[in-house]
Amino acid sequence: MTSIQFAPKWPRFACLSLALATLAAPVCALAQSTNSPKYTIVDLGPVGPSWSQGQPFTVSGNGLVSGETVLADPNNPTEWVSQAVLWERTSTKVIGSPGLGGPNSVAYGVNIWGQATGQADTQTPDPNGEDFCGSTALGLTHSGNTCVPFLGQNGAMVALPRLRNSAGTEGSNGVALEINDFGMVAGTAENGEVDSTCPGASVSPQTIEFKPVIWMKPFPWSQVLIRELATVDGDPDGIAFAINHRGQAVGASGNCGPFNAIEQNNLTPLHAVLWRNDNAIDLGNLGGDGRFAGIYATGLNDHGQVVGTSDTTGDASFHGFLWQRGHITDLGTLTGDSYSSAIAIGNNGLVLGVSISASFNPRAVLWRNGTATDLNTLVSQDSALYLESACSINDKGEITGFAALKSNPSESHAYLAKPVAGDGDAH
Repeated sequence: MTSIQFAPKWPRFACLSLALATLAAPVCALAQSTNSPKYTIVDLGPVGPSWSQGQPFTVSGNGLVSGETVLADPNNPTEWVSQAVLWERTSTKVIGSPGLGGPNSVAYGVNIWGQATGQADTQTPDPNGEDFCGSTALGLTHSGNTCVPFLGQNGAMVALPRLRNSAGTEGSNGVALEINDFGMVAGTAENGEVDSTCPGASVSPQTIEFKPVIWMKPFPWSQVLIRELATVDGDPDGIAFAINHRGQAVGASGNCGPFNAIEQNNLTPLHAVLWRNDNAIDLGNLGGDGRFAGIYATGLNDHGQVVGTSDTTGDASFHGFLWQRGHITDLGTLTGDSYSSAIAIGNNGLVLGVSISASFNPRAVLWRNGTATDLNTLVSQDSALYLESACSINDKGEITGFAALKSNPSESHAYLAKPVAGDGDAH
């Protein structure tokens, strides 16, 4: 599609984070591993051309994978749409059609019960003319309608509530990101209040505040409730990206900005935040002020360890970080690379993410006890896929992310990496 000009692609916030890849990223030559593979790769199939944002996001405890595929619009073959999908083993189930009536949807989260969360276009015109989920910015078919958070299960998809302003008016848009096994959902929702930090119509159509939130169902499982989370330093906007089984959440707060085609939202993330016991904890940074690539937390485990990404000193680079017990640690990059992003962390302490060269070629990376390893060196060199990101891990040690097809790097695929039986290092 000629309207799509951006070549960068890397796991978005909710792979969830930034990550860049070139339009047809060359498949890097790998040093042949002298050890037996530690993971077997299951190819979940194509998710769209390399310029698209199609990718998997989350793997549940029983191996369900949530994500999206990008394909030609069936009503207009010259345009593209995004469809929310779930993968179960190698079976792909589209859950975004008919969705909530609009053309685009994404499934960001899934739990062991098959409950999926994400965003979906509706048939309701956006009263403020916003492009909250970035359909126009991404070159997808844009309906001009609202884009709302959803919860889906057993073939049904329902919109989740948004926040209300002082006059009782509900916000129009929102996104549901990760869901835990108790049905608690982290995300963001508009509140109907005008946002004074938005850059203006000449730069962005965004005009309304959006706050970090958690959705939950109280006993006896009737109406879904929405709870607004605090931001830090008076930030007007924020997003909760992930939630653990203890109800702790992580994300970012900051100012309203233009929709970022890499970061996939309207937030300029200035502070990485942990929400614990109703307190918003600023996790600090790696020396930057957030004006380059941002400062945000995208993953945490049930032990309260947090990972994310921060601009480094001088805002010339960004690195993944690990936060634990009040201290933030720079995880660095793979040898020879310039940037990194830490996206998720397992209960085993294994950190997942992406390491990126100066020319923005990504490769999936694992950090174990602070040491970075290219995931491609831990799989069979006969694999048809070159692993570009590692986005999510479950308690079985299974990992999901996106990859380039070695025989055709312009084609992006989703994958599931399974630890080889008996290999303790993979766990």
